[in-house]
Amino acid sequence: MNEMTLRVTSADGTRIAYDRKGTGPAVILVGGTLDDGAENAPLARLLADHFTVYNYARRGRGASGNTPPHALAREVEDLDALIATAGGSAHVYGASSGGALALEAAAAGSAIDKIAVWDVPYVIGDDQWPRFNQYLADTHEAYKAGRDEELLELFMRLTGGPDADIAAGKQHPMWASSVALAHTLVKDAVILNDYKIPTNRLARITQSVLVTTEGPTTEPQFAGLPTDFFDRAAKAITAAIPQTERHTLDGQGHVVAPELMARVLKTFFNQ
Repeated sequence: MNEMTLRVTSADGTRIAYDRKGTGPAVILVGGTLDDGAENAPLARLLADHFTVYNYARRGRGASGNTPPHALAREVEDLDALIATAGGSAHVYGASSGGALALEAAAAGSAIDKIAVWDVPYVIGDDQWPRFNQYLADTHEAYKAGRDEELLELFMRLTGGPDADIAAGKQHPMWASSVALAHTLVKDAVILNDYKIPTNRLARITQSVLVTTEGPTTEPQFAGLPTDFFDRAAKAITAAIPQTERHTLDGQGHVVAPELMARVLKTFFNQ
């Protein structure tokens, strides 16, 4: 768990945990799949020399509250509460499903200045839909039954994680914390519009958007996906939004090096 000391209250009364570092224009970091804010913590430290950085735990993660029922609108309200705390507007960076949330918030009218997203996992291409539709059905059943470990295993198998890696993962000290976050996989599917790119909503975005991805996907845990999986989504996002820049950061995995992303964000947000 990423320990966060500050709290803001969202519109439905849910308390959202966050950290604040640095001085300068406000930047809010939105975490992605199975992240309680810890993944973006190194990036927050690197950006703090140039920005006031808000790194938060999305609802249901880490020290943040988890008021039911979950909905996209509630997570947009959480981000809006952070934006209000930051002074009324902010740049936003979202990784993976957090990128989808940032885009949905912009489309809904949130007071965002510029947006940068990384590896947003919308599904583009008929070749992928059978496995994703089965995943959505299976995770819905596992979630209703409270089988959190099964949720995590289903996700690992969706992306192509070998059974040997799953077995090894269960012996890792971080397995329990990943299982504790597994319920958010179902909620991320909601944020991702069941992985279908919301082209009509994205077309409403008037802000400048930086769309970034890794190069060809070669990590073993993503062996079940096409090597251009994230690139397909990035191209579709870029086509849908009126004002975009497109960057590929070759040699990166799905968890991008914070030093590299910090340089990219400093340049983009300061333009």
